Amino acid sequence: MKYRLITIASALFLTPLLVQADGSSIDKIYHPYVQPLEKEVEWRMISAEGDSLQKLSYGQSLSDRLYVEGYLTASEENDNFRLHSYELEAKWQLSEQGEYSIDWGLVTELEKSNIRDQWEAATGLLMEKQWGRWVGAANLWLEYEWGDDIEEEFETALGMQARYRLSPSFEPAVEYYAGDETRAIGPVALGDIRFSAGKKLHWETGVLFGVGKQSPDATLRFLTEFEF
Repeated sequence: MKYRLITIASALFLTPLLVQADGSSIDKIYHPYVQPLEKEVEWRMISAEGDSLQKLSYGQSLSDRLYVEGYLTASEENDNFRLHSYELEAKWQLSEQGEYSIDWGLVTELEKSNIRDQWEAATGLLMEKQWGRWVGAANLWLEYEWGDDIEEEFETALGMQARYRLSPSFEPAVEYYAGDETRAIGPVALGDIRFSAGKKLHWETGVLFGVGKQSPDATLRFLTEFEF
């Protein structure tokens, strides 16, 4: 079983390098774990070439394996700031941490545009593995868009992260994202600031440098999560 999982994971890592996705794939790296009784408020922003996309969400675990979250997404283009879309997300922890050589999770999303009659559904396979102080994570996405003025098609995307567990409050990392209009790699820093039992602030910040002519030269990403 262990070697079968390693083989499947290797194939999944290679697939997105052959099949490209539309649009920017830079967002955040999901991890396959669910904490029971967890509640959080999250804000994240992706900014490139003067435009930005921001998400505000509330989420909570419904069990020790299922976590749900709702988002409001706003976009800023040419100094025009408006509500862009609504999103509902569910994450399942598929295996216990350490049960296999790779930890597994699954996330599904449904997004409705606030501007046009457009929808997007996505499923992401989440993988994570630890080697001592190093942690490697990968998200493999399959997406489908439909609605007005949009080409209905399946798309794929990839996000990868390698981070070093220097301390709970500061972990340096490198991330890579791949999509049809995105090839980007760059440094990221993240960590946790604990206040009391069950309460902490998780933060992430990084800059992703475009690889190729279609990708922005630099994309900034920020994220904060208050867990309680």
